[in-house]
Order: sequence, then C-alpha cells, then structure tokens
Amino acid sequence: MKHSLLPLILLAGGCTFVQLSDAGAGVTQLGSGDVAACEHRGEVSSQTNDKVLFNRNKEAVQEELIVLARNEAARLGANAIVPIGEPVGGTQRFRAYACPPG
Repeated sequence: MKHSLLPLILLAGGCTFVQLSDAGAGVTQLGSGDVAACEHRGEVSSQTNDKVLFNRNKEAVQEELIVLARNEAARLGANAIVPIGEPVGGTQRFRAYACPPG
C-alpha cells in the first residue's frame, strides 16, 4: 500500500490545488509601473501549503498564490494585482487595483 501512494505524493509536489474562479479570470498580474492610472482597491494576502510531506515545487506554489490573489482581488472589484515582495513560507501579499480598460 505504501508504494502505491508514492507516485501520487511525488506528483503532488508539482501540482496545483487551486482553481481560478470566473471572476478571478478577469484579474491580471501587473508590475508596479503599470498601475499609475488605476484605483487602489486594497491588499490581499494569499496562502497555500508550500510543503506536502516535503517542499513543493516553487513554481507550483507561486502559481497557486497568484490564483488565490486573483480570486480574492475580484471580490474587491479589482481587475489587476501587483505583488508586494516575494513569497515567504507559502504566503504572499498583493495590492489590488481597478484599472481602466485598454
């Protein structure tokens, strides 16, 4: 039984577990220089497990943090996020903005 779970555990290190909501799909990640004409809507903090029995793939963790932030930013009426620093321990903060179309 132990050996049959090993492939699943190994795959989990690179898999993402978070789904992008329909509203979150309307939120994009921008750089701080791209939001001058945007209205600041607040800050969001996203958190995910960076370990599942072992350290998870950094890119998978980063992807999940962005998806979570996009979903949360949409709830604030934002359509853009800008990261505040780098992820630490499976947590990252973002500023949320409502930007004009175009």
